[in-house]
Amino acid sequence: MKKILLRFLGLIVILILAFGWVILNPKPAFAQINTINYNNINLENRDFSHADLAGVTFVAAEMRGTNFQGANLTNAILTKGVLLKANLEGANLSGALVDRVTMDGANLKNAIFTEATLTRSRFFDAEITGADFTDALIDRYQVSLMCERADGVNPVTGMSTRDSLGCK
Repeated sequence: MKKILLRFLGLIVILILAFGWVILNPKPAFAQINTINYNNINLENRDFSHADLAGVTFVAAEMRGTNFQGANLTNAILTKGVLLKANLEGANLSGALVDRVTMDGANLKNAIFTEATLTRSRFFDAEITGADFTDALIDRYQVSLMCERADGVNPVTGMSTRDSLGCK
């Protein structure tokens, strides 16, 4: 009986210590440490080619002519951004939030937008050959405009641009 009581008390002490460690741990478990943000900043003509920018935020950033060629922008946030004539050729924007972004005249050749949110964004005169928009959320009007010029197959995913947009 004494051994059972000692084991029970030992278990209680371990649980109290574990609970105290969890409660007193100063770092939140899901916080992104070293997350960079480029919010409300002028990044015009900057070179981010082949950079790892996964999860980085670019909210309301001025990015005219910025080079993101081959960059990893998975799960990045680019809301309210201006990407006029930007180069995103071969960039990976899987899961990115690209809401209310102007991409007029941008080079999106072979870019990957799988499962990205592209609502209220514009793609007038954007080069979309080989871009993959599989399971992306895009306004119907923009899809209809892009379907008029959709062509090519993405070299990484093997998906045709027309099929990924659901063009008829």
